[in-house]
Amino acid sequence: MTPGTPIIKTYIELLKSFPPRPITSEEELLATQEVIDSLIDKGELTADEQDYLNVLGTLVYEYEQKHHSILDIHGVELLQALIAEFGLRQKDLIPIFKTESIISEVLSEQRKLTVNHIARLAEFFHISPAAFFEL
Repeated sequence: MTPGTPIIKTYIELLKSFPPRPITSEEELLATQEVIDSLIDKGELTADEQDYLNVLGTLVYEYEQKHHSILDIHGVELLQALIAEFGLRQKDLIPIFKTESIISEVLSEQRKLTVNHIARLAEFFHISPAAFFEL
């Protein structure tokens, strides 16, 4: 093998190097995420690596569903969370709301989100419009 040549492992070798098991603790979660990160950092994956990554991802998903509940937020609260998550400023949303004063009024709950605002926000953030409504 020449230096710099990536090491390609078969599915069985991957299973032996870090056997997938149901995750039962934060330590196991972190260890699994480290393996996932190392695969993702590798770049282009073989079919075996992709299958292995999918198995590990499923285990992480199952653990997080049980142990890391996400608060159900909607409406203005969801909008505020999205603005913070994407590091946006109010003026970044002018194409949706037309003016910065409307954005301020919506964020301070002096004005309600309209159906048009919700449709545009859903398109802007690539989420379902239903996410803005309380279920």
